[in-house]
Amino acid sequence: MSYDVHLLDRGRIEADANFVLDGAVAATAGDPNPDLRYEEFLVWNLVIDHPEATILFDTGSHPDAGDGYWPAPLYQAFAHVDAAEHDLEADLDAAGFALDDIDAVVLSHLHLDHAGGLYQFDGTDVPIYVHEREIEFAYRSAKTDSGSIAYFAPDFEHDLNWTVVEGDRQLVPGVELLHLPGHTPGLLGARLDRDGETLLVVGDEAYWQENYEGQSMAASLLWDNQAWRESLAYVQDLERRTDADVLLGHDTAMVDRFGGEW
Repeated sequence: MSYDVHLLDRGRIEADANFVLDGAVAATAGDPNPDLRYEEFLVWNLVIDHPEATILFDTGSHPDAGDGYWPAPLYQAFAHVDAAEHDLEADLDAAGFALDDIDAVVLSHLHLDHAGGLYQFDGTDVPIYVHEREIEFAYRSAKTDSGSIAYFAPDFEHDLNWTVVEGDRQLVPGVELLHLPGHTPGLLGARLDRDGETLLVVGDEAYWQENYEGQSMAASLLWDNQAWRESLAYVQDLERRTDADVLLGHDTAMVDRFGGEW
């Protein structure tokens, strides 16, 4: 099976490194007031240009994230500093695609830096694939005081053609969705097999390479630490068995590693 995979650079989020690497900077007796690390994090989407369907994996942040659309406390912690420069339609166009070319959308999860472009599919028949546990948790989080503050109801309260995934699922030949709970209950990754090669899209299972090597994210970014570790062991085993390339969730090195496409 032969097909193309395009990595869309959707801009940069800036945040404290301690969110992504638990204990990245810690006070000690010898250095009670260490300098904090304020880092850049890549936001990306994929276009899987398959003979049977053109699939968009994630939709990025809403372009008005920094102009009052995102709640102010959340934006102060995670600032998508160039969201206004990364409208989904424009970034697709730069890669040679139009919104009308997209036959299906996969949401790795519904955090606001992944679901912010869903409004572009409001009122269409384009199927929006999401894990059943994710959509339940997202709505509960957005509508009650429980769950996670990273879900923002205006991102997903549209007239959308939701298609619920249970467990793992083959989407088209060579494209399998993988349930990787831990960061969120319904995180979806993907295994892409093409011409004897494999790409594992682990997404926010591991923001950075250090996460993939086993250094945990902060508790605020983990729904369930044990589930996260089990998912990590699962994808690491897949990588060993398939000699796969690995696409991480927010590591800026991914732009250079994949050069815009795989």
